Amino acid sequence: MKTMLRLLIIIGVVASTLSAQSLQYPPTNKVEQVDTYFGMQVADPYRWLEVDTSKEVAEWVKAQNDVTFSYLEQIPFRQQVKERMTKLWDYPKYSTPFRAGSNYFFFKNDGLQNQSVMYIQKGLDGAPEVFLDPNRFSSDGTASLGGLAISKDGKYCAYGISKSGSDWRTFYVMEVESKRKLDDELQWSKFSGIAWFRDGFYYSRYDAPTNEATAMSNKNEYHKVYYHVLGTKQSRDILVYEDKTNPQRLHGCGVSEDERFLFLLVSQGGTRGNALYYRDLKSGRDMFIPISQTFDDQFSALNNFGDQLLIRTNKNAPNGKLLLVDTRDPREQNWVEFIPEQKEPLSSVTTAGEKIFVTYMKDVMPRVYVYNTSGVMENEILLPMVGSVGGFGGKKEDSFVFFTMTSFTTPSSMYKYDLATWQISLFRKTELDFKDDEYETKQVFYNSKDGTRIPMFIVHKKDLKLNGKNPTMLYGYGGFNASMNPSFDPARLVWLEQGGVYAIANLRGGSEYGEKWHEAGTKLNKQNVFDDFIAAAEYLIKQKYTSSEKLAIYGRSNGGLLIGAVTNQRPDLFRVALPAVGVMDMLRFHKFTIGWSWTNDYGSSDDETQFKYLYKYSPLHNIRAKVDYPATLVTTADHDDRVVPAHSFKYISTLQEKYQGKNPILIRIETKAGHGGGKPTTKIIEENSDMFAFTWYNMGVTPKW
Repeated sequence: MKTMLRLLIIIGVVASTLSAQSLQYPPTNKVEQVDTYFGMQVADPYRWLEVDTSKEVAEWVKAQNDVTFSYLEQIPFRQQVKERMTKLWDYPKYSTPFRAGSNYFFFKNDGLQNQSVMYIQKGLDGAPEVFLDPNRFSSDGTASLGGLAISKDGKYCAYGISKSGSDWRTFYVMEVESKRKLDDELQWSKFSGIAWFRDGFYYSRYDAPTNEATAMSNKNEYHKVYYHVLGTKQSRDILVYEDKTNPQRLHGCGVSEDERFLFLLVSQGGTRGNALYYRDLKSGRDMFIPISQTFDDQFSALNNFGDQLLIRTNKNAPNGKLLLVDTRDPREQNWVEFIPEQKEPLSSVTTAGEKIFVTYMKDVMPRVYVYNTSGVMENEILLPMVGSVGGFGGKKEDSFVFFTMTSFTTPSSMYKYDLATWQISLFRKTELDFKDDEYETKQVFYNSKDGTRIPMFIVHKKDLKLNGKNPTMLYGYGGFNASMNPSFDPARLVWLEQGGVYAIANLRGGSEYGEKWHEAGTKLNKQNVFDDFIAAAEYLIKQKYTSSEKLAIYGRSNGGLLIGAVTNQRPDLFRVALPAVGVMDMLRFHKFTIGWSWTNDYGSSDDETQFKYLYKYSPLHNIRAKVDYPATLVTTADHDDRVVPAHSFKYISTLQEKYQGKNPILIRIETKAGHGGGKPTTKIIEENSDMFAFTWYNMGVTPKW
């Protein structure tokens, strides 16, 4: 391997006209960097862009943003798009209330607040008052709430603060009654929950980086679990669990509702499952007892019924099932199948009021059933609308639970479910100035390249004409066992009311049909995901929803990888490509922050067979010269420490270097922002407005209001 870094950037002149042909991209310096993989040499001339804290990269970011924003600012209707999106975004948004002690808590956003505010009230009929306002965490709105938990007695609230969208958290504690912030401050936490036990809580963190400047690129190794006692310094926290021999394992803890059992979940990159242990906190013994010590299957502890633990697993059950494990003899031969595997995949399990709420997915649509603690199904909840459902959690002594429902065109409505009468009543309906009855959502099924039947949702106005001329945006993800269920996004309404079509393809790699569906889109099966997405685009064109000239594709994170890969494979099929915070360098993704944990889905270039497969589709390594690529707007953020921005930096540099056509090839780099979570409302609106304006302009469409 030979490395010669010459950190010199020649800043280009920004074009003064909107014409794509006259765009002058900042010439990006190239270095002589060649890596050898199993005898194959692979050049990486933009390696220097991985050092995203350097002065040279900061100058490059500014130069790229200057070109991009000069282009966007000259789109004549860009400001109108932003104004309309802002208006549609401006409606009150509520979370489901939850109880802790004698108080109820919920989040509310008045409409355009950068962060939702947490409220507290005495009982459901009490007057709500502000409890915690994340908008006051920082003067510029870039600090956000990153996790929260209230102690069982309702006296204390522990919460995390994230800065500029980072995954790093600093935990603080507030006294509930007085709203007084205590002196407790716990730093360098990441990928951690908060599990209260008595006068403190369990949490996970890493050792402090050598300096704060290197925190973003830290390799995230040796994840540890600590117990913090209220009122003490972090240096006095009790180490509960560490693994000195396996640096790339993640450790998380939870506590049963009755505070009897401590659960330890251990996961490892490159594996499909996790290990699960428990400790009886009333026994006085510090040892963890294993339920599963391998990483072949998924296990999670949901709660306990006395000595018995309620466990969710996919061991010998790809669609998922529930077990009872008796802690008096937890050996596998004594496990009891509480709720067997069903034909449909198990989506979620919650407990409340001595009931178990089990949600299954049938063709990406939810079915919710109520079981008692003996494993007998008592009732199917007939959901009040077609869409996605969430909630049903609560305390053992609760007599009712809340749940929410939403669809692609209707914001969340909140319902109460009475555990004694099985009656459903509307608790809160969100009002929005949008005529959702003028739109329809269809679920269609199409065949992928290998004949696999793939579901897809298509949303549009009811009077849509199938003439092949409708601006269409196709969204996909296809990975990490994540299901793309119906969800509400006010930004999407701006697209729809202009006569646009919005399609969401349920690709392999997700959880729509259980673990087999997930595995069919991982590692050496990853091409299935790209084939599924390409087939979705071809279906939309064949059915005359749109044409290649009016089709845009969009995906985030793993979905950004998807957009990069299919754009390389079928550039002729799309007019606009919008890869956001994407994993673009499939040979080096595992070398940054938490990237090593993604090898279960992707594989690793450290393995010869997997290297050859990854190299064949890696978005960065398959950009070709003399190819007419679609108009492309890459989006990322300078503080993304999950999918580091170097992925997008190297990708756009290569694309700008090799592409000689007339379509704009741009990157929009958000500052003081991260992967997406906790991003201020203003930044979300601005980014979505720019993506839509860019898309419409390059389709030759002028929106009208």
